[in-house]
This record gives sequence, structure tokens and C-alpha cells, in this order.
Amino acid sequence: MDHLKRTKTCGALRAADAETQVTLNGWVDARRDHGAVTFINLRDRFGITQIVVDAAGSELAGSAAQLHNEYCIAVRGTVRRRPDTMINRDMATGEIEVFAHEIVVLNACPTPPFQIEDETNAKEELRLTYRYLDLRSRGMQRRIALRSAVTFAVREFLTAHDFLEIETPTFIKSTPEGARDYLVPSRLYPGKFYALPQSPQLYKQLLMVSGFDRYFQIARCYRDEDARGDRQPEFTQIDIEMSFVARDDVLSLTEALMGHIFQKTLNITLPASFTRLSYDEALDRFGTDKPDLRFDMELRDFAPHARHAEFSAFNNALAAGETRQNAAREQGITVQAGAVKALVVRGKADYSRKQIEELEAHSKIFKAKGLAWMKVTGTKEAPGLEGGVAKFFAASAAAVCTDLNAEPGDLILIIADSDAKIANTALGAVRSKLGRDLGLAVPGRFEFVWIVDFPLFEFNDDEKHWEAAHHLFSYPQEKYHESLERDPGAVKGDLYDLVLNGYELASGSIRIHDGALQKRVFSVVGLNEQESDQKFGFLIQAFSYGAPPHGGIAPGLDRLVMLMCGETSIKEVIAFPKNSFAESPMDNCPSEADAAQLAELHLKITS
Repeated sequence: MDHLKRTKTCGALRAADAETQVTLNGWVDARRDHGAVTFINLRDRFGITQIVVDAAGSELAGSAAQLHNEYCIAVRGTVRRRPDTMINRDMATGEIEVFAHEIVVLNACPTPPFQIEDETNAKEELRLTYRYLDLRSRGMQRRIALRSAVTFAVREFLTAHDFLEIETPTFIKSTPEGARDYLVPSRLYPGKFYALPQSPQLYKQLLMVSGFDRYFQIARCYRDEDARGDRQPEFTQIDIEMSFVARDDVLSLTEALMGHIFQKTLNITLPASFTRLSYDEALDRFGTDKPDLRFDMELRDFAPHARHAEFSAFNNALAAGETRQNAAREQGITVQAGAVKALVVRGKADYSRKQIEELEAHSKIFKAKGLAWMKVTGTKEAPGLEGGVAKFFAASAAAVCTDLNAEPGDLILIIADSDAKIANTALGAVRSKLGRDLGLAVPGRFEFVWIVDFPLFEFNDDEKHWEAAHHLFSYPQEKYHESLERDPGAVKGDLYDLVLNGYELASGSIRIHDGALQKRVFSVVGLNEQESDQKFGFLIQAFSYGAPPHGGIAPGLDRLVMLMCGETSIKEVIAFPKNSFAESPMDNCPSEADAAQLAELHLKITS
């Protein structure tokens, strides 16, 4: 076998290697018979080399004729230059070919369940069942290689900036962090369970208490929640924490990290600093705290026009919003009033009623009660409105079009609600859908934006209590400390999200480092002292031992690589992902445990 071990990879040979003897190992990517000559494309993860067998009727030609796609073979031969007229400019190895002297089948292969090609059209379930074959495709190999390069760039950058890579436990205490924990039963302690970490949140804060000023970890995280395109039960984040920092320090470091990653792996130069929007501004202008800034189409305030028109749906929403806001104010609670928001879709006055109804149906997923519309007609100097709710605004058509910067041929969409957040969010969802449908988001363009000044708390209408908007350990901005318990809805946290092309890429905050303040935050969300001591007593105790001010951020590695590849699902950048039902069809996991295993763990299956 030694003489069959590869001396070069299938992507390495160039014209300068002509007349040398080589041995290549790989898989048959394609075979083409041309009578007296057979051509074989031999593939490994480094590239493809063309093999030539031209001894018609020979034993070697007979061996070549038996080869099929995905046979694993060894080829020994001589590198030779191709004639100028036969150079393949689309292949890195296109100037050469290998004239075969010996071909040995290392392992045969039955007909694969799908064609292994750059980008397959095989169904996802089939790809996941035979993931080891799917991973042979050049598309998957490129994406996994990029992931490796990104991970290396992260370690390279952070290590150069005095960060220490420190592992935190995989078996931890179950604590409330927003999603369900995956629990691991303890054999030694019947009835007790470890949890798999949703994030290393508490441990990285404890590392700051321990004096490790700068920590990072390529951290595996686990959340028992429904999967979707950009989520998995297990995922990876770039976990970062720093002591003695303010928000701008974390944001600047993250900008530099992203710049390093994109330059090193894609040769793309990012801006030195990213756009910043407050949470309220993002919702008001784009209808989401994850805006895609690759296209404009901002939401506009239509309330001034609604108040001067006799359209009851709009005016009733505004009136109900004022009533709701006043009632909350009497209880010392800050809530948003109503809103009427408009969106101008350039050049789409030709949208059919069916297309508009599809947009309306999409808006209703986000609690909109309806989607009003009208089309701009006439001329730029004398615009008019027609269709939908146009009759209520015909008299003010010029003012409406001037205020919205709408021109003839444009479509105006409007949503009203007694809760401004619903109006913004629903119309923002319509904006996002239009961006996809109309191809407004330019592929290969990367638009980062920071969203800052998030609410610290959200009110759970179903369960009638306050919850942490992100997590319980984010620092309330100092101007809200005095009113923390009195008006939780108004409190802004020192929180920040990094958004890329409409996806939340990273989330972080300056942390609470004072035990008394941490207990006050616990109290707002309904954790009494006994419960907080039971769940987080070790953290509160640690804070009493000279805990430094600290903060951090955790970019999602899977999502980052997904966006860099131009994909929409993190399954495309994870070697062995789960399907949409959190199952692995390749190895049939999760699977049942046998009776002996259950007995050892003191568990019994009841249903």
C-alpha cells in the first residue's frame, strides 16, 4: 500500500509539475469514455485532477471501465501539460492532466442515493440521512472549510488582544435563561439532574470575579426549543467577556473582530465602525430590532394624515392607544400609544389585489388587524391617489405624497393599531417580505448595525408578570435605578445586539456586578429572596467578593458563517445538524434507552 499513498492532493498540481511522477488518492467525480481514451475526474477536498487512460484494450483501460462515481481509488502516473487548446480555465488544475500507469480501487461504492455535486437539489431529509455523502459535495466542503477558517481567525484575533481561552463546564445547575434546559440525570445522585448550558453566562461572569480580565471560548450551547432555519438544539457561539469596560469598549472590540474575520477569510474590508440605532428607533423606522439595511424602504408616521381624515379604523386605533396609555400612566407604568404607519413600495402600483392580500395575510401573522393600501397616480407635480382607502385621503393627496416621498407608480401600504409596537412590527414584517420577494437585498453585501438601549423588561400578558427582555444579569442604565421597581416598562438596559443583513448575529450587555442590584432585578421578575438564593446564591455570594464591572458579547458562530456563505439555514454550515424536528435521521437520535440504563439512572418511562 505504501506506493499507493498520495504524494500530492487533487488540487495541488500545476504546469510546473509536468513530467513528475505522482500518486493521487480520492473519489471518482466523473468518468467519460471516448473510445480509445477514458477521462476520469478525481476529487478530494483540495480540488479535482483529470486522469487520462489511453491504452485501449489494455488491462488498465479495463480497470478504468469498471469505475463508477464515488469509487475511492489510488492513481499512479505522470503529470503532463495539456495542449493549449484543451486547457480548462475553470479548474485550478486545468493546465495539466495525469497520464495513468496504475489504478487501484481502494473501496467500491454502490449508486449513491443522490448525485454528489456542487449544490444538490436532493431533499433535506435525504441529505441528512446520508450526511457523510452530502459532506463530500464541494459546496458543503467549502462551507465547512470557511467555518474552520473563521474559527481560527477568532482565536488569532482574540489571543493577540490578550484574551485567554477558558473552558466552562458542560454539566451545570439548571437556571432560568429563557429556553428549556436539556437535563442530564445523575446516576450517583438519584432524582437529581445536571443541565446542559444554554450559554456560559454565569461562569464567564464568575471568571471576571476570578480576575481573568479577558476571557473567550468557542462555546457549545444547548436549548430545548423548536428548531427553525437559523436555530438548532445545539449550537456554537463565540463567547467573550471583559472586565473594567463600558459599552463602547465591547462594541469597538467586536467591530475589530468582525473586520479581522472578513478580511482574513473573504478578503472583504468592513467599515471601522458600524451604524448604531436605538431599539426604539429601529422599531420606528424598520419595524424590527433586526433590520436589514441592504435596502431602504423605511416606515413613516401616517398619524398626522389619519387625524385629518374621516377613516374610523385609523382614528379608532389612535384613540384606543391614548386611552390605553393614559390608563397605564395612572398605574405608574409606561406603555406605547397607538400608531398609524405607512410604507412606500417603489414602482409597484401595478400590484394586483391578490398580491396585496398575500401581504395582508403575512401582516396578520404579526397581529395586524388589516393592511390598508392606495396607489399613487397622476404626475409628480400633481399626484393623485386611487384604490383601497384612497377616497379618504384624496383631498390631501399632494401632502401625503410629499410627506411620504411617494411618486406616481408607487404603492402605499398602511397599518394602524392601538399598540405602536404591533403596528411597527407587522409593517416591518411586510417590509422584510417585500425585500425578499423583490430581490432588494443585494447578495454578497454585508450591512452591520448595532441595536442599543433595549428595554430591560417585557410584560408577559398571558402570565401577567414582568420578564427579562434578554436575561436577568444585564445592567440597568443608571438613570433608571431609582425607578426600577416603580416603572419596569420604562427601564432601558445597557444591552446591545449586533445585526447583520436582518439576522441577530450577536447579543451582549454590560453585566450587573453588585449583589444588591442583582436582587432588585430578580424581585421585579417575581423571584423572591429564597428563590433567587436557591437558583443564583453562588453568583450573589461571588459578587460580594470584590466583583469588577464587566461586560461581554456572544456572536453566533453558526449564524455568522451562514451569512458569510449567503445561506439561510445554519444546517448548511454544521457538519452533522439535526432536522426541523430536532432529530438526526442519519443515526436515528434521539433513541430509546434500554431498561438497564434507565434502572441505573433511577428513571421510569411513564408514557
